[in-house]
Amino acid sequence: MKQFKQVAVLLALASIGFAAHAEDIKLGYAGPLTGAQAQYGKDMQNGIPSTGSTVAQKLVDSGIKGMLGHFNSGTSIPASAVYSRFKTTFRMMTSDTQQGSVLGAYAVKKLHYKNIAIVDDRTSYGLADEFENAAKAAGGKIERREYTNDKAIDFKPILSNLKAANPDMVFYGGAETQSAPLVKQMRELGMKAVLVSGEMSKTDNFLKLAVVSTEGAIVSLAGLPLDKMPGGAAYKARYEKRFGTPVATYSPYAYDGATAIMKAMVAANSSDPAKYLATLAKTSAPGVTTKNLAYDNHGDLKDGSITVYKVVQGKWQPLESLSGSGI
Repeated sequence: MKQFKQVAVLLALASIGFAAHAEDIKLGYAGPLTGAQAQYGKDMQNGIPSTGSTVAQKLVDSGIKGMLGHFNSGTSIPASAVYSRFKTTFRMMTSDTQQGSVLGAYAVKKLHYKNIAIVDDRTSYGLADEFENAAKAAGGKIERREYTNDKAIDFKPILSNLKAANPDMVFYGGAETQSAPLVKQMRELGMKAVLVSGEMSKTDNFLKLAVVSTEGAIVSLAGLPLDKMPGGAAYKARYEKRFGTPVATYSPYAYDGATAIMKAMVAANSSDPAKYLATLAKTSAPGVTTKNLAYDNHGDLKDGSITVYKVVQGKWQPLESLSGSGI
């Protein structure tokens, strides 16, 4: 991902009532609040009730009782060593493994792409490997796999190699800051292949950065469109009234994650992770994003879903919502 200054936000959740007394509970949030991906982090932050500031070790030192974040695998994996005393991770969204696998199979089985090229930014985001494995299992052929990084903006040398392979589609699993110039340069080189990408390309900024070059691009996004979420309409109204901006992508999931933690604390009558984690693991309740928010034995969502979108006349249009278990 594009490098960003990572800022964690302390959430003072005022007066959660336990049997003995009311208590202010600190949860942590970490995500990009400056730099190229700040819009993702701010949207996610807005989904969590209340704010303060600082990152991983400082959060633990400050006495947080739960953590919401980090923003992606590249930051979550190294940070997990600091949070190890919490022992357990629960996902707020469908996993990269599920998303990459479903999109790879969908591209071949439903979109009928057979000759595939992959551009891998070598981050821990994880979509490229899962996409390749699923696409090959579905009968697709990987013509070439080229490598870049999450700071690159000039893709013409590797695109020249891809053009010679004449793929039906090019998969890139990173963020809009790379996928937008990538697809723009594909068109400049006369490539007709469709760009397929993951959720970090599903932004209005992607459309603005690459303009007409984005037409026909395909992306996947964990979860349902906001208007299809069980609690989406009510959440949208509350969010826009409070923040004066449209809901972007991640805040409904952060809201459900924070709510699950708080309800588990109340049900366990404790903010001690050792005492409320077992209750959190048994979560089964309606949320904004799903009819039943529940976790499997690995902390993944039981009812995860993935939606595939396409750029049509300069706007994102949903094609199909799929189960995270595959197609």
